[in-house]
Amino acid sequence: MKLIKDYELVCGLEVHVELATSTKIFCSCPTTFGAEPNTQCCPVCTGMPGALPVLNRQVVDYAVMAGLATNCRIAGYSKQDRKNYFYPDLPKAYQISQYDLPLCEGGYLEIETEEGKKRIGITRIHIEEDAGKLIHDVRYGTMIDCNRCGVPLIEIVSEPDIRSAEEAVAYVKKLRAVIMYTGVSDCRMNEGSLRCDVNLSVRKKGSEKFGTRTEMKNINSFTFIREAIEYEYKRQVEILEAGGAVVQETRRYDSETGETYSMRTKENANDYRYFPDPDLPPVILTDKEVDALGKAIPRLPDERKAYYTEKYGLSEYDAELLTENKRAADYFESVAEATDYPKLAANMMISELFALLPPDLDEVSIPIEPIHIAALATMAGEGTINSSVAKKLLRRIYETDSDPVKMVEQEGLAQINDAVLLKKYVDEAVAADTKSVTAYKAGNTKAAKAIMGKVMAMTGGRGNPAVINELLEAALLKL
Repeated sequence: MKLIKDYELVCGLEVHVELATSTKIFCSCPTTFGAEPNTQCCPVCTGMPGALPVLNRQVVDYAVMAGLATNCRIAGYSKQDRKNYFYPDLPKAYQISQYDLPLCEGGYLEIETEEGKKRIGITRIHIEEDAGKLIHDVRYGTMIDCNRCGVPLIEIVSEPDIRSAEEAVAYVKKLRAVIMYTGVSDCRMNEGSLRCDVNLSVRKKGSEKFGTRTEMKNINSFTFIREAIEYEYKRQVEILEAGGAVVQETRRYDSETGETYSMRTKENANDYRYFPDPDLPPVILTDKEVDALGKAIPRLPDERKAYYTEKYGLSEYDAELLTENKRAADYFESVAEATDYPKLAANMMISELFALLPPDLDEVSIPIEPIHIAALATMAGEGTINSSVAKKLLRRIYETDSDPVKMVEQEGLAQINDAVLLKKYVDEAVAADTKSVTAYKAGNTKAAKAIMGKVMAMTGGRGNPAVINELLEAALLKL
């Protein structure tokens, strides 16, 4: 670890995002995920001789929206190029992409780090087609599924501004949230709708010169991104410390072993022999068209985050958690509109509701009507119920989505605020628990919590904790 601290990690990410168009980028084949192999392809996406591509206009619109959402400049003139390489699942032996004149350039995103906000530059966003899929089978060998050939992608290339695995994960999370807010992709990492190539090098701290980089391909989970970066960082440092040289290459991350393995020597741009695609005209956009697409973008995470901190008094951290997912942010806003205690409602969502939900909110809907969370927050805020009852009720309505107000009325769950009645319970608990009282008198102030627990049990969990605590302190001081 001491040796590693002498080195600095330098990382840039290439994030590939599948666009949520109903048809492919250059033909009318559908883009449905999970279809039977080779049932969603045609002469165009399988590269048959004489087949001509026709650009899907929605791909351009979606790419522009992604560019605007990430603070990029949108090119009025861009073109498409052929990127030549041979691979079995690339039938044409070239990929239609963009080289020197991409659609979007010079953007950025801001992430939260332990030191505060940090800006990660975005070099470019360009449109391109996806390749097919290889399926390796021990019985039949390697099979090719061309369904994914021609599925529209945007590639979002960051500057090498990332200095840790944590920053990389924060960047991809923020990027995923922004893209999902725009609606141009579902970003389902488990389906490959968002996947990440990690370019990583190391250098001595204080050095301005970049080291030799490696690229780790097609990583599709936040956990794997973190693990791959941490392993590759350590691997490169160990090579340099042993007097070796890092080889520029493409590597594969194996989630089973947590290690990276060499796949092939890394290509440079000249190896791909880029040239303008002769079958496709340039992409020309007017300012009016770009402005119209910008107006179609909803409020993005940073804007909502600032709004939540200002209007509802939420902390930066809580606002960040609520805006990481558009569905959660929309839900919170519906809750906040229905209660005078939006901050309390936010705490309920973050500490209790999110713990019940699966990790990826995009796969499920929240099974509680917003009005019911709002009612819980209102009752807790007004002192009708205490926090313990509120937590129990939230877990119950997660299963049934019942009206919590009726549940409190019908089951007698209202908070007990009567100081006379609560003092009776306190006196009984103090008299019964001589062991805790002795410990408290000996200086163990934590012993009071045991007595507090007994009082809460005597009230069926409905006692007002603040009143009980005040009464208990007074009773113990008299002893």
